[in-house]
Amino acid sequence: MESNDKMTNSSNGHSSIDQNVDQVYSSESEQETPLPSRKVNRPSNKAYKEIVEWIKAIAIAVLLVFVVRTFLFSPFLVDGASMEPNFHTKERVIVNLLVYRLGEPKYGDVIVFNVPEEGRRFIKRVIGVPGDTIEVKGDDVYINGERIDEPYLAEAIAESHAEGETYNRLSDYFSFPNEIYKDNVVPEGHFFVMGDNRSDSKDSRAIGFISEEDIIGRADVVMWPIKEFRLIKHYN
Repeated sequence: MESNDKMTNSSNGHSSIDQNVDQVYSSESEQETPLPSRKVNRPSNKAYKEIVEWIKAIAIAVLLVFVVRTFLFSPFLVDGASMEPNFHTKERVIVNLLVYRLGEPKYGDVIVFNVPEEGRRFIKRVIGVPGDTIEVKGDDVYINGERIDEPYLAEAIAESHAEGETYNRLSDYFSFPNEIYKDNVVPEGHFFVMGDNRSDSKDSRAIGFISEEDIIGRADVVMWPIKEFRLIKHYN
């Protein structure tokens, strides 16, 4: 009997220990349970991708504009009457920046160039290229002794002659060679340019030959105002 009682007591004791152990394990399990995380409001995956795509598109657009304006084309505002009747003040033209990287200016090209002495840009027409001998007498322009035709001024010159006047009304002042520039042979790497408005143009007759290094490009399109939109003829 004693033996049975001891076994029973021993059995009860084991059971008590198991319960205690179970409670300990249960307590540790509760402590390890993570606290519920706070919700963070983040843009959805689709919205995030869309924002990234927009940023990429804008960056590419800015890069393209930079490349185009630096190496291909650039806008230029005509300021003044020196190229009338073919170009008027406040017109905007597109200047081709690439064309003279591949070749050289030709007769009749309308070019934009820097004038370092004045810190600004001019738009004029190429009349003489390196090696040419230039003479300007009244409304007549001679290259190497031969009078040239200027179809871009034919109508304006004819109207002036019909009124009994020269188109180049200040022919004595705007002749070439002159007191300031007596050498009328275009040197290597330079060009002789004139404005279409012969009596109101500060060009090679007044500022000398234009260095090829100062030429920015060729004006190819009048883009503004819209009603004047056109491709520019260069009469090469």
